[in-house]
Amino acid sequence: LPAGEFRSSSGRGEPGQYLSYPKVSPKTWLERYRRGEVNGMALLHQLAQTLQFHLQVKETVTTGNIQGFYFAFCVVIDGVEYHTGMGTTKKEARQRAAAHALEDLLPILENLNSVLPEVPVVPPPLPVKEQPSVSDLHPCRAIIERKSSVNLQIPYVVRDQLTKLMNSHPEFSACAGTTAAFIIQTSGGCEVVAFGTGNVNTKESASSSGRIVHDSHAVVTARRSFMRYLYRHLLMFFSKTANLTAKSIFQQNSSSDLLSLKSGITFHLYLNKLPKGAAQIPSKLRLNPLSISSWQVNNEISLHLSVEGKVFSVFSSAFDHSASRLVSMSATDKLTQWQVLGYQGALLSHFIEPIYVQSILIGDSGGSDIRGMEISVSQRVEGVTSQLPMYYLMMRPRISRVPPVATCSSDSGQVTHCINWSVGDSSVEVVDGLEGKTIEASPFKSGSALASRLCKAAMLHRFKLLAKEAHRQDLLATSSYREAKRMAKPYQEAKNVLRAYLLQQGFGSWLVKLSVSDNFSM
Repeated sequence: LPAGEFRSSSGRGEPGQYLSYPKVSPKTWLERYRRGEVNGMALLHQLAQTLQFHLQVKETVTTGNIQGFYFAFCVVIDGVEYHTGMGTTKKEARQRAAAHALEDLLPILENLNSVLPEVPVVPPPLPVKEQPSVSDLHPCRAIIERKSSVNLQIPYVVRDQLTKLMNSHPEFSACAGTTAAFIIQTSGGCEVVAFGTGNVNTKESASSSGRIVHDSHAVVTARRSFMRYLYRHLLMFFSKTANLTAKSIFQQNSSSDLLSLKSGITFHLYLNKLPKGAAQIPSKLRLNPLSISSWQVNNEISLHLSVEGKVFSVFSSAFDHSASRLVSMSATDKLTQWQVLGYQGALLSHFIEPIYVQSILIGDSGGSDIRGMEISVSQRVEGVTSQLPMYYLMMRPRISRVPPVATCSSDSGQVTHCINWSVGDSSVEVVDGLEGKTIEASPFKSGSALASRLCKAAMLHRFKLLAKEAHRQDLLATSSYREAKRMAKPYQEAKNVLRAYLLQQGFGSWLVKLSVSDNFSM
């Protein structure tokens, strides 16, 4: 064991295995503790196994002006550090540290006593072997997660940024209910860097000019805004101004030609509602899994298609594949892909290593079930990393519920409006999601053609500008958007591996994009 650390315990199972539960329920252990039959340290270790939290008891320094020789320990639960316990022996100090932690935990456990899990008879017979959901089986740990500093900071900074944007343009405030945002975390705290709203796909056919936004769901809009943020910082890095280069989030990687994030920088994703697709598994799968047939379960956690805001399983007979309407993968499936390929996309992968988010926070106004997010984003692709090329991996995000930043509006007049913004923008842009173009009343418009700053043509323009600044003649010579993407060989390899893996695991085929939508050039 590392010096200064007593021991660490966790009830988490290895990936792809069901957990081995203790034979005694947490309620029984609490009763034994109250009767003095077990000590605080023993209780904490039993709760760690049953409630699936990570427990550490580590040696630390004494607090205050304590005379004499004392030992000091503190309890750390899922990264949350509790008050230090001191004693003349290590055993005494550990027990006092446990007592301090239980002072905070016991009231939570008392309030949750009626829903603490009993010893399960059998694991739910889902086709994906999974770890039990924090939100369903382990409410104690879920509350501890809510108390973590990042989980408290992120809703605050997202709400603050949303309020600023909506106060400037109150006529679009009804769009706020679908908010998605990317947040950067540094030693200085958390900041929103990209923002999006929306809930629809375009009703138009595939565009051959690259000037129509096909998918305007909030997380897709926010992600494309996030890509604009990354382009800005890459232009800063390659600028000839030392001051701008120093302010960039990127640094040269000594072991690669690709740039990487500077040390201490992480990104997080906030969603005000669950994304469409497999993340929205019906509650019946959670409440009574034994009543659901294997086919029904597979249908729910399969890949999904999105058509004009409606979602269909790829196995569904209700979807008309012969229709001419534009189809895209669901927002949940895109999240699954981004947690493997990165959020930067193919074009930016010419310059940087994959960018992943460390956590996904779901706005919860009362009981949203995040089990579907855990299954679809992480467990569906659990074993894919070993097959991926260098720099790519399956980044398993920490998924938590946090207070929502906005309420969903019933104003049907703005249902198709989608807002985008990223750091450095003078104003928000408002796109009609069904049309795929900026509306006339948008505070920001790029020109009379009303093409959005998020469209593929705009992204190709930024790519060419960046290639020029980085002196990449090979990229400047590309003839089309499609060719520039295809030249990102490791990215394309990772994408092919991921899609083959999903098909092999029984989740269905990824939609093949119409070539006409990427064949344009500047």
